Amino acid sequence: MPASLPNPGLSRRDLLKRTGGLAAVAAFAAACGGNTGRPPSGGGEGGKAALSQWYHLYGETGTKEAALRYAKEYADATVSVQWTPGDYATKLSSGLLSGKGPDVFESQLNIAMVKSNQVVALDDIIADVKDDFQPGDLATNTVDGKVYGVRMIVDPQVIYYRKSLLDKAGIKPPETIDDLIAAAKELTTDKVKGLFVGNDGGLALGGPALWSSGGAYLTEDNKPGFTDARAAQAFGKLRELYESKSLLLGAPTDWTDPGAIVQGLTAMQWIGMWALPAMQKAFGDDLGVMAFPKLDAQGTAAVYSGGWTQFVSAKSANVEAAKKFVKWLWIDKTDLQEDWALNYGFHIPPRKSLAAKAAKLQSGAAADTVKLTQDYGKTDNPAWTPKMGTAYGDMLTNIIRKGADPAAEIAKAEKTVSAELQRLFG
Repeated sequence: MPASLPNPGLSRRDLLKRTGGLAAVAAFAAACGGNTGRPPSGGGEGGKAALSQWYHLYGETGTKEAALRYAKEYADATVSVQWTPGDYATKLSSGLLSGKGPDVFESQLNIAMVKSNQVVALDDIIADVKDDFQPGDLATNTVDGKVYGVRMIVDPQVIYYRKSLLDKAGIKPPETIDDLIAAAKELTTDKVKGLFVGNDGGLALGGPALWSSGGAYLTEDNKPGFTDARAAQAFGKLRELYESKSLLLGAPTDWTDPGAIVQGLTAMQWIGMWALPAMQKAFGDDLGVMAFPKLDAQGTAAVYSGGWTQFVSAKSANVEAAKKFVKWLWIDKTDLQEDWALNYGFHIPPRKSLAAKAAKLQSGAAADTVKLTQDYGKTDNPAWTPKMGTAYGDMLTNIIRKGADPAAEIAKAEKTVSAELQRLFG
């Protein structure tokens, strides 16, 4: 579960994207207490290494049982699974600081985890299959040319829509942000809103809108990448969308839950692929999917490709044994990787070869989502810190909800981001 919950509808899949990973909490958290998740003796059965594997609390039925089953199946170490409800980020950060935490854990990489020697590089175990991962899934776990994590699941966020409602209105799936605004207006009636992007009015679209303009949170040489006129134009379009009276606001659940579109409150919804089974059950072949549309002819469509990654703690007493377990579970055991991704929640297996053959991903909106993610997916930059994320979020709030001048708000956020980059890289 998250380090913080800005609102009750925030999904676990969004938590570390919004908080910027675990590293900020690690800088302030006190060392944790006694429950390390390891066997009391500190050793495994039959003289084998004892490993502790930590997960946050998944909402999907069957995930905990699956994790326990995988651990039991592993023959070369005794693996105990700690399923962590509540504030997972703080508990994990405390454990990593104290050395009383896990040997293996799931998270999302932040550069401070590397600089503070919390994680070890995994280049040796991933080398033979690197080409089977999407470039973004490698980049989001790479610092200074070293790979520190193995992606477990991919959670793309896109716009799902009712094909019949668009057809009835004579609307094609939008190709530009202006098209999206026009479509949302056209689809809005006295009973149905055109689009749902969150009860906050669309802060989740801050990344996709930026990418659609050709921008980035950070450039390849680690400079602010959201400061040009095209980025300002894209943020201004989010304000225009907010003012259009076509957005659903005040929904019973937030954008991470499919309730709004399933209940017929909206014709289109920005949401993650995790919700696809519920939407397909409700709509069948009437469900369509599209990336966030490009800003204009010079822009590009965008898909936020989030997910979870497996790491090995640098403070583990059994680093090599932990790496061997990660290789077994998240590289060698492709059957378990597919099981984890598709039989409880609904995600894309990070391995390209698995996604290409998984039966549940071969048709309809599922296949389309996979293709959109491959074509337009954007992943998190590990150099993007929590402080940068806060400044960026404040910028979006002021532009979208308060109508502030985009250029002025960008300048404020740029100042904070530049100071953070100076701190990190000199």
